[in-house]
Amino acid sequence: MKQLPDKWRTSDRSIRAVQLAFEFNKSIADAIRYEATRQGISPSDQIRSIIGLEPKKPKRPRLTVTLSEQDYEMLAQRYQLTPTDRQGIRDAIAKELIAYSELIILHDDAPPETDDSGDSASPADNA
Repeated sequence: MKQLPDKWRTSDRSIRAVQLAFEFNKSIADAIRYEATRQGISPSDQIRSIIGLEPKKPKRPRLTVTLSEQDYEMLAQRYQLTPTDRQGIRDAIAKELIAYSELIILHDDAPPETDDSGDSASPADNA
């Protein structure tokens, strides 16, 4: 076998890793995802924990989405770009995700609504 260049040797173990995909019913997958989210880890790390393996240290946290040509066409219209402007579409998606996340964070940090007496009010109390 041909010797790998030194700068590639650190990637050698990653190249040899095998990704396993599991198809379960929705309730099993949701339970694993829910618990992972509750613990602030990825579903993959939750699975590693369940089966007795150490979680992998993330090199960079990332979110992914798979887009088809039709998706790019729809997003180009949404963001008023051309379908071939992949970087522009990617940047527009990133901005939208950041704005969405900031709204969620602001909502979660907001103090609970109170009525005039200072007691917390829930939407059910107003029904």
